[in-house]
Amino acid sequence: MGHIDLRDLDDDDLDTVFDMLRDPEAVAMAAFTRADAADRASFDEWLAPRRRSPEVSLRVVTERGGFAGIAAAFTVAGDREVTVWIARHAWGRGVATEALRLLISHEPARPLFARVAAHNVAAVAVLERAGFTEVSRSLQFAPGLGREAEELVYALVPVVE
Repeated sequence: MGHIDLRDLDDDDLDTVFDMLRDPEAVAMAAFTRADAADRASFDEWLAPRRRSPEVSLRVVTERGGFAGIAAAFTVAGDREVTVWIARHAWGRGVATEALRLLISHEPARPLFARVAAHNVAAVAVLERAGFTEVSRSLQFAPGLGREAEELVYALVPVVE
């Protein structure tokens, strides 16, 4: 999968990222999204502090040089978390799996955590292929669905020899 890469997020990417993050089918799959995925001002307000934070590594996923999604690592309550969001045109080709592999190879912290909607079986499979294991599940309000949904928390822990 040498055609998948991660690069820094540029200002020129913002319109494409916004469009991807408001795709109704993708929002329903992710479930745990911003309250109004179609609100550009809200997106800009949400993204600005993340781009400035030294605790956030926000990368663009490319496939053969073209935009395919975003990948990020960030800290929440002292825990390092990762996430990958792939544009619909790149679904089903292993892009998410390779992007996550690249992302975690650049993140030395362990454990690493990831959160996923239980109904998003493709994302669950990506996490499990990368060596993450489920550590908890709970019902949470999911703005992307407008109702509660089951959220799974996964962890990638150091290998003990």
